[in-house]
Amino acid sequence: MNNTRTTSPEAFSHPVLFMAGPTAIGKTELSLTIADKFDCEIIGVDSMQIYRYMDIGTAKPSPIERGRVPHHLIDYVLPDEDYSVSRFIHDCRRAIGQIHERGRLPLLVGGTGLYFAGLERGLFAMPTIDPALRQSLQQELQSRGREVLYDELRTVDPSSASRIHPNDTYRLLRALEILRATGKPWSAYLAEHQGTQRPCPVPNLLKIGLHRERTELYPRIDRRVTAMVEAGLLSEVKELLKRGYSKALPPMQSLGYRHMATYLDGQWTWERAVELLARDTRHYAKRQMTWFHADPNITWYHPCQTEAICSAIRAFLATANT
Repeated sequence: MNNTRTTSPEAFSHPVLFMAGPTAIGKTELSLTIADKFDCEIIGVDSMQIYRYMDIGTAKPSPIERGRVPHHLIDYVLPDEDYSVSRFIHDCRRAIGQIHERGRLPLLVGGTGLYFAGLERGLFAMPTIDPALRQSLQQELQSRGREVLYDELRTVDPSSASRIHPNDTYRLLRALEILRATGKPWSAYLAEHQGTQRPCPVPNLLKIGLHRERTELYPRIDRRVTAMVEAGLLSEVKELLKRGYSKALPPMQSLGYRHMATYLDGQWTWERAVELLARDTRHYAKRQMTWFHADPNITWYHPCQTEAICSAIRAFLATANT
């Protein structure tokens, strides 16, 4: 396999801020404060907030919040569009350049670690998958069932299985097709790439991580799930289905959307759907923290440490190339 990587040094020819952290940590509120103080424009680094019509389940910044500070790469892709990490890198580089041209500071905010990593360190080329293999896996899914395929993945690539939900059909099939096409697990490709690209800091890039102890974060997640349900998450999913967006689409397989769709199918009671949504969101937050804590170049703060974060940004800007 060709392990050629795309690099993006031009993205960091001028100062750029990263703010990373798990879901419900408090990124949106803090990012608005920082944007006001440092004349920033915000770029979303979230693989779900890119989609239109998916507002409640993605905890997308509200129209009022987006009106307060310019936001980019949010609410601009249709749910049935293919969207890859490479496309994100292209779109994000362009947004960074445009923000710099306006004399403002790009603030990248989100919790999708692969997007952050791709922009910072580039991507390795994944193998081209034979359409016949892809079709064969689809047929296996229909004949053998998702649980059998997931059990297979847990046997041959437990690392990938640990970060893919059993109901996430899209990523389940992706992991199996990579393994069958190359004989090498998807997780091995990711581990090799991360290992070869760290740990050198990138000039003109300040990486801020937000952390709360689980005893504090998990109740926040539970409250967010309750708020989403009360705000009409079920109605949002019904409207997406009414628009013709299949529940099999990758974004419809994500947190919240697959839970509501499964309830609508009659497979779960309402109470069970909400319970599993909260549980799966907590598990997702744990995987996000594992990913980000592996990066030695992130400096960690509690979201309430606003002054300490602002002091770090001032010091960074004083030495960065402008």
